[in-house]
Amino acid sequence: MSQDNPIPQTDDLPTGIDLLHDPLLNQGTAFSEKARDKLGLRGLLPPKVFTQAEQAERVLENFNRKPNDLERYILMNALHERNTNLFYRVVTENLDKMMPIIYTPTVGEACQEYGHIFRQPRGLFITANDKGKIASILANWPTDNVRAIVVTDGERILGLGDLGINGMGIPVGKLSLYTACAGIAPSTTLPITLDVGTNTERYINDPLYLGLKQPRLRGEEYDELIEEFITAVQDRYPHTLIQFEDFANINAFRLLEKYRNRVCTFNDDVQGTASVTMSGVYSALRLTGGQLKDQKILFLGAGEAGIGIGDLIVSGMMEEGLTLEEARANCWFVDSRGLVVKSRDNLAHHKLAYAHDHPQMTDLLSAVEALKPTALIGVSGQPNTFTKEIVERMAEYNEKPMIFALSNPTSMAECTAEEAYTWSDGRAIFASGSPFDPVEYKGKTLVPGQGNNAYIFPGVGLGVIAIKSKHVTDEMFMAAAKSLAEQVSEDDLAMGRIYPPLQDIRKVSAIIATAVAEVAYKQGLATVPRPADLLGYIKSQMYDPAYEDLS
Repeated sequence: MSQDNPIPQTDDLPTGIDLLHDPLLNQGTAFSEKARDKLGLRGLLPPKVFTQAEQAERVLENFNRKPNDLERYILMNALHERNTNLFYRVVTENLDKMMPIIYTPTVGEACQEYGHIFRQPRGLFITANDKGKIASILANWPTDNVRAIVVTDGERILGLGDLGINGMGIPVGKLSLYTACAGIAPSTTLPITLDVGTNTERYINDPLYLGLKQPRLRGEEYDELIEEFITAVQDRYPHTLIQFEDFANINAFRLLEKYRNRVCTFNDDVQGTASVTMSGVYSALRLTGGQLKDQKILFLGAGEAGIGIGDLIVSGMMEEGLTLEEARANCWFVDSRGLVVKSRDNLAHHKLAYAHDHPQMTDLLSAVEALKPTALIGVSGQPNTFTKEIVERMAEYNEKPMIFALSNPTSMAECTAEEAYTWSDGRAIFASGSPFDPVEYKGKTLVPGQGNNAYIFPGVGLGVIAIKSKHVTDEMFMAAAKSLAEQVSEDDLAMGRIYPPLQDIRKVSAIIATAVAEVAYKQGLATVPRPADLLGYIKSQMYDPAYEDLS
C-alpha cells in the first residue's frame, strides 16, 4: 500500500469474524482457500471463492436493480462499510456511473435525508458541547496515519443551505473522491463534522435529526471551537491536509485567511472551484481564439465560489500583463441585490475589490445588456436564472459565448446544457457543476463539460500529501488549472467538451499532483527530498484497490 500505510503482517491481522468485520481488510468471498484456513475463516463464508472482478459484477447487478439514486447511494455506502477495496474497485472502474451517486447530485438528497437513511456512523462528530475535549475525541479515531481531513460545519451544503449535522455526507463523499480519483489511501482519510447547531426549522423539528437542536454557535465561542480543533489536529496529525468544506461566507474567507499560512489547509469552495473554472476558461479560449486578459467575465453570485474564481482569473490576467486594477475591472458580479458597484452601501468586505464605478443594475439581464460579457459564470445556487433571453443576448454578443452554470446539485443549476445549446443555436461553450447528458442539436452531438471540483482537489491533495508540503498556495491551484486544461484533447474540444473524460481522472490527477508538487519545491514548502522522477514517485504513492494476498 502507499502513503506510509502498509498492510499489516499476517501475524498481526485480525482473524475469523473480526477480520470479516474490518472493511479495510475484508475480502469476503474472495479470500483464497489458503487464507481461509490460515485466518480462521473456514465455515464463515460460502464455499465458492470468487475473484474481485466477479464480486464487482454482483455489486453492479444489485446497483442496477435499485429503483432510484438514493437507494443506490445507500447500497454503495453499505459496501464501503463492509468491503472498502471492493467499493473502490467498483467506483474507479465505473466513475461515470458512480460519481453522480457517491457525490453530486445524489449526495445532496442523501444529506437532506441523512437522519432517515442513517445506518452506521462514519468519521468523527465534534459538537459545540465538546469544548475542551476535542483532543480526546481525536484520540478515539483508530488510525494514527491520517493524511487528509475534510471538515464541514454544515452551514452551506452545496446549494441547499444549512443542513447542520446532515452535512456529514459531504466530507464522506469528498474523501471518497480523494481515493477514487487520486489514489489517496482510504485508511489515511478522516471526514469530520463540527456540529455547532442549525438554524433550519425542518431539522430542529425532525425527531430523527441526529444533531444538536440549538441555534448555530456564533462569534467568539465559534472561533474558540475552531481554534481548539485546528490545534488538536496539529498535535495528533502534524502532517495532515485539512480541507474546509461548505462553510458559509461569514466564516469561509476569514478562516481560510487565518489558517492558510499556519497549517496545511485550503477551502475547496473558494480555491478548488476557482481552479476548475479557471481551467474551463483556458480550454474555452482554445475554441474562441482569444486571450484571457481580453475577456470580460460576469458572475451571478458573489460568495466564496464567485470571489475565489474572480481572484484566480485576476491572477491569470496579471500573468498576461494587466495590472491588478485592470484585471479586476474585467470581472463583474451580480448578487441578490443586483450589480456590485461602488455606490451600493453595506457591501460585504470580500466584494469591495470588485465594486466598480457603474450605474446600479438590479437584475442579471440588465447587467448582461450593459456590460456585454464574453463569459457568464453562475455560482448563485439559484436555479433557472440563466433565462432564454439572457443566453440569447450572450450569443448575440459572442460567436461562442461561455456559459458556465456551476451551481450544485443539478436542481440548482442556472440552466441546463440543452437550454444553453438550444438558446445559443448550438454555439455556447457550456460547463456545469453537476453532470448533464450529451445533447443532440442539428445533427451534432454536443458534450457538456462538467466543471466538477473532483478534477482538482484530489490531484492537489495527492501532490501536497506525497511531498508533505507545509502549506497549500494559490499558485498550486493555478498550476492545477493549467495542467488540467493542457490535458483536454482536440477531440474533446471538437465535441464541445472543455474537460478531459472522467474515466481518465486518475491519470489526470497524477499529472496535476506533479504540477502541484513542482510548485511546492519551487516555493520551498516540500519536506520530502525531490525524487529524480517526480511523476513516477507520485504514481507510486497512489492506492490500488486490488486485494492483497493475506495468505
